[in-house]
Amino acid sequence: MEILKWQKLSSRYLVKERWATLRVDTCKLQNGTVKDDYYVLEYPDWANAIALTDDNKLILVRQYRHAADIISLEVPGGVIEPGEDPELGVRRELLEETGYSFKSCELIATLYPNPATSTNRTFTYLLKGGVKTQEQHLDEHEILNVEEYTIDEVKQLLVENKIDQSLHAAALFYGLLKLEAIK
Repeated sequence: MEILKWQKLSSRYLVKERWATLRVDTCKLQNGTVKDDYYVLEYPDWANAIALTDDNKLILVRQYRHAADIISLEVPGGVIEPGEDPELGVRRELLEETGYSFKSCELIATLYPNPATSTNRTFTYLLKGGVKTQEQHLDEHEILNVEEYTIDEVKQLLVENKIDQSLHAAALFYGLLKLEAIK
């Protein structure tokens, strides 16, 4: 059986803010059923970085995440500004969050965080040759620590389920697979 797209019959916004937009759609499904009140979150696109220093250490950041009420160990990254190229966005985010600049940058994965309810994508990049070139320039609500780990230490963190942000764990798995393929 061929899978077809739904037909959007109507759409209206309930919340429209910079960081999140909530809309409600009425859709006609493939079988003719009309689904009222299908809620969709519109977030900006994000970029995540598997960032290797010049001495082959992986850069991770530790920060508080209010919605989950956890201190989270994550890969660096953030929101891509409207109209910004994702590669430039990830390089900007790394410089702001970590103070590191990188010799190379390669897109290794494009993922949808939750395509059932949200519209955004996460671009995952592998950056190599990182050198600290400046101090952090964090946004007013960002408070994070930069930490460096060996590749084996990061593998162990994944085995022990110590990377609890799913998109960041997925980014690390993609990055580690790419690094293994390069050898």
